[in-house]
Amino acid sequence: MLFVGDDWAEAHHDIEIEDESGRVLARRRVPEGLAGITTLHELVAEHLDPTGELDQVLIGIETDRGPWVQALLAAGYVVFAINPLQVARYRERHSPSGAKSDPGDAHLLAEIIRLDRAHHRRIAGDSQIAEHVKIAARAHQTMIWSRVRQVNTLRSLLREYYPAALAAFGTDLAGRDALAVLTAAPSPDLGRRLSQARIETLLRRAGRQRNVSATAAKIRAALRSEQLAARPGVIGAYTASASALLAVLTAVAAQTEVLAGQVEQGFGQHPDAEIYRSQPGLGDILGARVLAEFGDDPGRYADAKARKNYSGMSPITKASGTKRVVLARYARNRRLGDALFLQAYSALRTSPGARALYDPSVRAEPPTTKRCAPSPTGSSASSMAACEATHSTTSTSPGTANQTNSALQLDRLRSWDV
Repeated sequence: MLFVGDDWAEAHHDIEIEDESGRVLARRRVPEGLAGITTLHELVAEHLDPTGELDQVLIGIETDRGPWVQALLAAGYVVFAINPLQVARYRERHSPSGAKSDPGDAHLLAEIIRLDRAHHRRIAGDSQIAEHVKIAARAHQTMIWSRVRQVNTLRSLLREYYPAALAAFGTDLAGRDALAVLTAAPSPDLGRRLSQARIETLLRRAGRQRNVSATAAKIRAALRSEQLAARPGVIGAYTASASALLAVLTAVAAQTEVLAGQVEQGFGQHPDAEIYRSQPGLGDILGARVLAEFGDDPGRYADAKARKNYSGMSPITKASGTKRVVLARYARNRRLGDALFLQAYSALRTSPGARALYDPSVRAEPPTTKRCAPSPTGSSASSMAACEATHSTTSTSPGTANQTNSALQLDRLRSWDV
């Protein structure tokens, strides 16, 4: 067998090849791209036993995606994606002084695969449709995160010079109504000049079909309400900045819908789609995210516990002497953990069985005054919901709606929009 350490960079790869005894057979720096992968194949062919198979070549690399990794898998090599944090800890074992180099990291990766490969997961061979779903789902989620950042920036900007806009639209600044009205009236003066008919026209163009007149009246009243004003000399600069952010948000919102269509289309073509949809709390978007991160290779996980560990749903225990602490698992696939966390909240709202299982466990816990632990998603809304759920002790029958304050918090969450 051959053990290959591949320390990758944007422009090149440092390669080291070892045999089963740890003897170094070759060291080489190869360029990224077709020329580099060809050189790597030549090095492997030079040192692999003529009767050996390509699955006897084991490669360690600190990534699991990209054309280079796909070329290694297509060639028939066994590829292990090693967490960079694990490589850093292994480096401390070999170099207490803290010295580091690219060829040295290639040596570490080869040693990890030669000696400790049983403790690492090989890159699975997911189907092409699963890879399609993974790319689309990750791009869709990244676009949503980008939209949230842009909304926060816009909200901070409007607070400085246009508080009436926040009174009119609140936190829904990425909604169609807000984008349409604020694009037409990005300044307080333009907002006060909008007539009822003009606002109704803007709302209809944005796609609103119901309660147009009532919504327009509320928006008009909010935009004409008395608010503190910024200095006249800076309103022009604020208006130009807000117009630019609104243009970006409009484009991001449109492309988010396009990517959502790609996610739903790809997920619907997967043979396991109905199995995912049958789970409480999983629809097309969340189901696609879970499928994308778990993959569809049946041999990827040894058992159910391996899946739970990978997603971060299982806690970790630190025990030493008489001290024993159970903590949340932060070393995990964060996208997968986020999707499963949202699934749990959605299931509480839609599944009587999930609610019946959850409520007794909440009532069984005594009230506590300890500080709430951070939520897996790290968002303030989910942290608030988690805190409410932890402290709630209201005793009501399972399966009923609006049982406690925690239930109200959970039911307000929009899992498909996070």
